[in-house]
Amino acid sequence: MTLLNSSTSPTASAGYTGWQCFDVHGRVKMGVENDAPTAPQTAVMFADFLADGERDEPTAGFDLTVSGRFEDVHGVAYAEDDFAYRVDAIDLRSPHLQILRDGARFRLNGGGELLTTILPLLDRLMVERGAAMIHAATVTMDGRGIALPAAGGVGKTSTIAKLAKLPGMGFMGDDWAFLTDGGDLLGFGKPMFIRPHHREIYPHLFTGARKPLVPRSLSRPVGQLTTIVHPVIVQYPQFAAFVRRWSPEHKMVRPQDALPDVPMVRSAPLTASVYLERHDGSASELIDISRDDMVARMLGNFHSEMTVHSREIVNLLGAVGMIPLSRIFAEKAVVLEQALTGVPTLLLRVPRRWSADRASDAIVAELGTILAGSAATDPAR
Repeated sequence: MTLLNSSTSPTASAGYTGWQCFDVHGRVKMGVENDAPTAPQTAVMFADFLADGERDEPTAGFDLTVSGRFEDVHGVAYAEDDFAYRVDAIDLRSPHLQILRDGARFRLNGGGELLTTILPLLDRLMVERGAAMIHAATVTMDGRGIALPAAGGVGKTSTIAKLAKLPGMGFMGDDWAFLTDGGDLLGFGKPMFIRPHHREIYPHLFTGARKPLVPRSLSRPVGQLTTIVHPVIVQYPQFAAFVRRWSPEHKMVRPQDALPDVPMVRSAPLTASVYLERHDGSASELIDISRDDMVARMLGNFHSEMTVHSREIVNLLGAVGMIPLSRIFAEKAVVLEQALTGVPTLLLRVPRRWSADRASDAIVAELGTILAGSAATDPAR
């Protein structure tokens, strides 16, 4: 295992080829070295936050620096042969990567695709700057922000397609977003993952020349296989990119292409948070829940929807004392509590046996009722 040596820093090394620069809602600035193996992936997944082009020289202005160059830091302890560490540095053996904490900033170095390592670090940095990452579909209706947190497969992407047919709808994201302690919803317009069961809902994405997708009946088994092999594939970025491009499980589509007539919205005041669930009943159910319950669900849902590797990164941050787990969850909870102050928090359950098409129709109908009630209660929202 490589020993860490604090005398060598990627921002002080020669031979750099420039940086991708990302500005996440003016709160976190991320720099990804152009020749880092993960650079092609970050260019796609964080395109929504691409800032002032590339920089030729490294800069101390980045809150998160991502590089393919490993550093040397001495004075480490060992957790058997899994990782070396000290309170401000982690060197993980498999996949081989380094996380270094420098005051209010992180440095991340690794040889594979690093998106699943970046996400928990980005979430932490945003929390320290008054915003928290959530796993949710996010839209606006007449300028009012709506968060729809849910587990994967509940119907977020299908619901967005139905909402897009309504006047006054704006798109913010179908998977990730941020809530601020001031009550604002911040979008994350990453590519959308379109699957076989979306054919009837996004028909224009299934016309003309396109890669083959598995039959709907095989979509779930193929997705489960993808989850199993993902930790191995991402260590080989070129192969991972090839697999992602030609995977029969789904296709990646820019939101602008999936929703060509819908405005892309960066931020909006949060008006309602509606947690979506599938249940074993025969009808949809809309239930008021407390703010504390919504906070707990948002925290748990985001954490559980991350990959196993992402959750391992959170565990490592706590295990070495870099950021105690009690702080990670408690401080994020505080941001979410402040974001949801005075905001309606509801649970919407739709039958599991309903198709994505039928479920999304029910969700849209219930949202119309919620928004009408919200406007009547507080016209200023």
